[in-house]
Formats: sequence, structure tokens, C-alpha cells
Amino acid sequence: MKHITIVTPCFNELENVEPLHDQIAAVMASLPNYTYDHLYIDNASTDGTDAILRRLAAQDPRVRVIFNTRNFGHIRSPYHGLLQGEGDAVICMASDLQDPPALIPQFIARWEEGYKVVMGVKSSSQETPLFYFLRTAYYRILHSLSDVDLIEHFTGFGLYDRTVIQTLRQIRDPYPYFRGLIAELGYKKAIIPFEQPRRVRGLTKNNFYTLYDMAMLGLTNYSKVPLRMATMLGFGSALVSFLVGLAYLIYKLIAWQNFSLGLAPVIVGLFFFGSVQLIFLGILGEYIGAIYTQVLNRPLVIEQERINFPPRPTDGV
Repeated sequence: MKHITIVTPCFNELENVEPLHDQIAAVMASLPNYTYDHLYIDNASTDGTDAILRRLAAQDPRVRVIFNTRNFGHIRSPYHGLLQGEGDAVICMASDLQDPPALIPQFIARWEEGYKVVMGVKSSSQETPLFYFLRTAYYRILHSLSDVDLIEHFTGFGLYDRTVIQTLRQIRDPYPYFRGLIAELGYKKAIIPFEQPRRVRGLTKNNFYTLYDMAMLGLTNYSKVPLRMATMLGFGSALVSFLVGLAYLIYKLIAWQNFSLGLAPVIVGLFFFGSVQLIFLGILGEYIGAIYTQVLNRPLVIEQERINFPPRPTDGV
């Protein structure tokens, strides 16, 4: 009998973790040929989510919980949880009920057909239309700049075969862009479209910084185009500046008395080229920051406690 691990990262999801547990238990009850465990990785919640998880783990031995020592962010903690999955396949889904548990049977069916990766991809969303439009624009821009074939509106919700998880464990990346990694590995994949429901309970943990962080992580990990644009624009700006300066000089020599250069063109030019330099210094800084993070090679998370896990060989030594 095959075993499925379901991984759910969470942070301050007091109102959602128990309904999610109940929905997953009901779905898995309809799949009697599979056993499962449900692994929650809690990113140091402060709203009482930890108490709910402890109670669920005490009531249901299939519930496993990892508590982090602090909030390690929206990139590192979910990825660490995924790597802890021990099933023949691992399913990753968010704790806010916007990744529908009802898709689990479809994921497993496609997996049984031989697909190593089964992706849940948003074909539409009940979120604010502006946000969905901006996400679509971002994915298309990143896809056009990327060195790999990234999937639009894929957030990580999906099923991953044990071989995929084993491969990911061999990649030592302290701050991974998971969506890009899955595309880069090139495993045979199936796509299951779904409409993302609106969040019913609680507040989204995404804000401008987390969305910007994800966008820049994808850009710096899978595209060199911004750096090459900076180089090309630098050469182009230098050429334009030289030609404009030469034209001004010639015109001034021809009409010395009638042509007044003035300060306006100089000031406008300084502001323009200064702005361009700041933009590309920022882009360069993003790449250097990504390299710095890789060089530090810090652990994804530090665990504070595990519940309902079998003892590890080093435990108690």
C-alpha cells in the first residue's frame, strides 16, 4: 500500500488548520488504497495556531508537526517541510484553504499514470482581478526572460514523487525559488487547472515585500537578462550622450553668439542618467545579495520541536 505525505506550511492560521485537517481526512478516507500522514510546519505562529496543532496531533497520530524556533519566512520554511516528507509521494498545499483538498484524488490518479510531478495551476481566481492581472503579467515577463520553462500561476501546490524529493534534498540551496527548481529539474509533469477560491478566514500573509521578494528571487535565479540589459543600456547611453554632446558642440561653434546652452539640458540629463544608474545598481545589488545568501549556506530553518515523528538515530544520544 502506497503512502502519501501531505505537507502544510502555516503561520498564524488559527481558523484554518483544523478545517483543513478535517477536509483532508475526509478526502483520504475516500482513497482506501493509500495511507497518509499530514505534516504541518509551523513558522512560530503567535495567534494560538500551535495549540490547535498540538491538539490535532494528540487526537490523530497521522498528524505530524514541526515547530520552528522563529519565523523563517515564506520561502525557507515551506521548502524545509517539503523535504521532510517520507511518503512515496508528497503533496504540498497552503493552510489557507485556497489550495482545494478536493484535487488530491486527481493528483494521485495522474501520479499513478507515471507523472513524477503533478501541478495544481490556477486557471482563474476569485481574488481581486487587479492582483490576478498583475500576477499574470509578472509570470509572462519572467517566462520571457527565464532560461527555463516556468509555469504560469503555479505556486507550489501539487504532488511530487519520492524521486523528486530525493533530488531536491541533494540541492543545497538556502533560499530556493521552488517553482523554478521544479521546472529546471525537467521531470515528467502533469498540470491540473483549478479556480482558486477566495480566502474565507483570516488575513493573507502576503504583502508588498513578500511578493517583491518572490519576484526578485525568480528573476535573479533564472535570468541574466537584467544584467545584460544594464550593459547594453550603458553602452547605448554613452553613445547617445557622446552624440548629443558632439551636436551641441558643433552647433555652438557654428552659432556662437545666438545659441545659449543653458542649464536645463544638463540638469535633465544628470537626473535621467542618475536614475538609470540607481536602477541598475539596485539590480546588481539583488544579484550580489543572492550570491551572498548562497555563500552563507545557512540552514533553511532551525527546528524547536517535532511531534509524532519516529525517533531519529541521533535522538537521545
